[in-house]
Amino acid sequence: MFKCLLVNKDEDGYRTSITELPEESLSQGNVLVNVLYSTLNYKDALAITGKAPVIRSFPMIPGIDFSGIVEHSESDEFKVGDKVLLNGFGVGEKHMGGLSQKAKVNSDWLIPLPESISPVQAMSIGTAGYTAMLCILALEKNGITPASGKILVTGATGGVGSFAVKLLSLMGYSVVASTGSSEQHDYLTDLGAIEIIDRAELSAPGKPLMKEKWAGAVDSIGSHTLANVCASIQYGGAVAACGLAQGMDLPASVAPFILRGVSLLGIDSVMRPRADRVAAWKKLSEILPATEMESIATVIGLEASIEVAEKLLNGDVTGRVVVDVNK
Repeated sequence: MFKCLLVNKDEDGYRTSITELPEESLSQGNVLVNVLYSTLNYKDALAITGKAPVIRSFPMIPGIDFSGIVEHSESDEFKVGDKVLLNGFGVGEKHMGGLSQKAKVNSDWLIPLPESISPVQAMSIGTAGYTAMLCILALEKNGITPASGKILVTGATGGVGSFAVKLLSLMGYSVVASTGSSEQHDYLTDLGAIEIIDRAELSAPGKPLMKEKWAGAVDSIGSHTLANVCASIQYGGAVAACGLAQGMDLPASVAPFILRGVSLLGIDSVMRPRADRVAAWKKLSEILPATEMESIATVIGLEASIEVAEKLLNGDVTGRVVVDVNK
């Protein structure tokens, strides 16, 4: 038996609780992992609270990330005792997830934990930091360098945004942070932002083309915000889009793309090929000091996950939330 967070939906309604289950209830996979840490992402909070149809089948253990140690393996790629991590692949949505003391998954969903990163540090980074790094690598692949100019990060106090600001700053970029949280300016400055703008400047309907302000951007907001960001990118610049906090729509014009040569780069972290995952985590392990990983995260126990999920959706959580599943 193992302890987990379990979401159910039946004739009695939608409910989430802490419970114990037998190993036989886990998803089918060829690697059994003793989970040490998971996280609370925005998607996890939606799944836990039922505010959006994230979960595809019930009952379900939420949690799209986890780090842990291999307990049993039928794969040649991993052996007992290996430290591993997982991001995405429908875990916590279609397959039993990481907010649990045990997880059974396919070996090709796992990657080895980089030696310089501990299990708790890996989840301090989690899908948020991993997605932020995918965005940055995509910008670099499209020719964006620190010499290109300022980089805008929207939703800068969220998980992805916080990491994007910190990582870009560590890599030598001049970062402009967009946020609706005026009380978080010191937090963003500490992360490395050289300038902070109010998200209201971007969130309302705008013009097809606007003043060229930024060489590139990392956007986790979507909708009008993404449209206005694209309209404000310098000639030949690029925007890495990875979120939809404002909406899934894109009320934009083709003008930035065909008149300024702007590139819109879609960033998927869920089904990303392993080579991209390994590259992103390798870069993270090289440039992110352990102290930075720890300072950006708060560690809670499994029991607190439901309450904190509500706070996260209400915008009352800054930075990352790590869940110690054995606490």
